Amino acid sequence: MKAATHTHFLNVDLDIFSQSDLQPLVDAFGKKVSVLFSGRVKRTHRAHLEVAKITKTADATIRDFCTLIETLPKTARDLWNGANQRDFNIGVQGGMTPRASEFALSAEVLKAVHKVEARIVFMVYAPERFQKAARSKAATGKPQI
Repeated sequence: MKAATHTHFLNVDLDIFSQSDLQPLVDAFGKKVSVLFSGRVKRTHRAHLEVAKITKTADATIRDFCTLIETLPKTARDLWNGANQRDFNIGVQGGMTPRASEFALSAEVLKAVHKVEARIVFMVYAPERFQKAARSKAATGKPQI
């Protein structure tokens, strides 16, 4: 397990937004994905998914997702193609060390993402120390160091 102060890759979520019901698409992925949320928020249908198997890099996770998308049955692929937004959201936990971290994506994965017409998004979370201080400040109105 990584120390809370160490910058590291967390996971990749697949975030899909559409005007159409996404449940048939989610169902087509089957047990190969974990569903974080699937439903409607106001007028937009959303699905937030993770690959069900453990992966160690963003590159490997996105590659697995792209393979799943490429093998979808036609009706599910039509829902994918009709979605307003398709994001591979790469989560990174920021930390105090090291001073800099790189998280590379291969040319092969970038081509696969382009082929399925999705975007790559990075979500960087503040170091745990600062998250705890922000929560404490919100609760008491005073910063805690």
